[in-house]
This record gives sequence, structure tokens and C-alpha cells, in this order.
Amino acid sequence: MSLSSASAFAIVAAGAFLSTGLFSGLWKFIQMWKSPQGLAHPYVDIAHRASLMYGFACLVLAALSYFSVYSPSSNFVAVVLVIVFFALAVLGYLLQAALNGPDNQLRQPHRMGRHAMPRAGLMVFMVALILCEIGGTLYLFAGAIQNPLLQFWL
Repeated sequence: MSLSSASAFAIVAAGAFLSTGLFSGLWKFIQMWKSPQGLAHPYVDIAHRASLMYGFACLVLAALSYFSVYSPSSNFVAVVLVIVFFALAVLGYLLQAALNGPDNQLRQPHRMGRHAMPRAGLMVFMVALILCEIGGTLYLFAGAIQNPLLQFWL
């Protein structure tokens, strides 16, 4: 069985996100246990859920890249772009939680912990995230649905 570098990278990333989700779930449990209200920091909860979700999304990316008819190098770039932005999002959530930041990083004034974040910088990051995650996924999906093995309607 031959596996492309894009599919292999996505599978390894799935394991990393699943592990992050499990460890952030432990962090969430500890915070909930210690809290009089039984709640963890909102971004611990978000990091926990997002990591688990991104882990499974990486498996979908692995399958899409495996079946894509596009070049292995372009599939690899698409997979890496999507996964890097998944990771940056989770890292941001974990940092907000570790720094005991606000419960909503998009509420103005924007903050990372107690440190101000420029609105324009956050907007540039969010636009890049949207373009890379959606664009990379659609690229892989377009390549996969062109594969004769997946054209069941013919």
C-alpha cells in the first residue's frame, strides 16, 4: 500500500490533535473540579472540543488527499495549509486559557491574555485562516471527486 506524504502528514496530525484534545480534556476536568461553579475557562473547553474535531477533520483530509487526482506536491501544500491553521487556532485557544484571557477574543478590545491585540492583525489572521482552511479543503475535495474510483454515478 502506498501512502502519499499529504495523507501521511494528515494522519500524523490527526493523532497529534486527538492527543491535544485528550490532554486539554484532562485540563478541563481539573479546572471544573476545582471551580466552585464546576466550570473551566471557556478557552480550555474550546481547545478541548476543537482539538477533537480537528483530529477527525484531519482523517477526512487524509482521505481526500489520498483520492485526489491532483499532483502529490499540490495536495501536500493544501493539507499543510489547512492543518497549520487548525493548529494555530488551537494554539490560540490554549494560550488564551493559559494566560487566563478573556472569554471571547473577538470582543473589543481584542486581547491575548492581558495583552492588547491589534484589530487589523486579527482581521488579517482570520481572513488567512478562512481562505486557507476552506480553500485547501475545497481543492482536495475537487481533486477527490474527479477520481474515477469515486464517480459512482457514471
